[in-house]
Amino acid sequence: MRIALFVTCLADAMFPDVGKATLRLLERLGHEVAFPVAQTCCGQMHGNAGYLDQGRGLARRWERVFSEEPVVVSPSASCVGYVRERVPSAVGRLFELSEFLVDRLGVTDVGASFPHRVTLHPTCHSLRLLHVGERPRRLLEAVRGIEGLTEIDRGLSMNPEEPEKAYFNRALANEGLDDMKAAYLDYMKALELAPNWDAPRHELTRFTVENPAGTFAFGASTAGSPANMA
Repeated sequence: MRIALFVTCLADAMFPDVGKATLRLLERLGHEVAFPVAQTCCGQMHGNAGYLDQGRGLARRWERVFSEEPVVVSPSASCVGYVRERVPSAVGRLFELSEFLVDRLGVTDVGASFPHRVTLHPTCHSLRLLHVGERPRRLLEAVRGIEGLTEIDRGLSMNPEEPEKAYFNRALANEGLDDMKAAYLDYMKALELAPNWDAPRHELTRFTVENPAGTFAFGASTAGSPANMA
């Protein structure tokens, strides 16, 4: 299959290895990958910043550049979401990478290995605009040697409408795993998202933070006295 790579300006300027890895992956799966050299920013940054006319102009440019491509794949959910909303002809032929692999190709195991600890962060655009759901997790679960991809992140992908509850539940799970720093940060995030919710505020009273201006050290008290955690 011929696939046009929409690499996005973000990947091109800041994370070029992402674009290169996407190219290698698609070619290793046996596909011909084209890279339209005339592609530029799709306009998302302009639209998000309030420059709506400029954003629409760049979206129209995207449509011209990719007009002859039957299948377009991008590693960026936010850019795919932006273009789909503004370019009707992109619907059905423009895909975010994980949804293309799982839905279009029927692939969940790409033959990858990564013997390291990984935390999955389901992004707001992938959840709300594209509804990719569990697709990234399914791909990661098939990676050989991967560590740490546990259910503590599942709440963020399953509760996109109530993220404060997802962060609170993940904090509880992190505390059960003795990762006090991660638990503290998730309780803080839950409280930030729901400042009138007493539950995370109550849990935070059990924590102490030492040297907040430099290296953080956390303690959580379960029996009256904090346990120091580096």
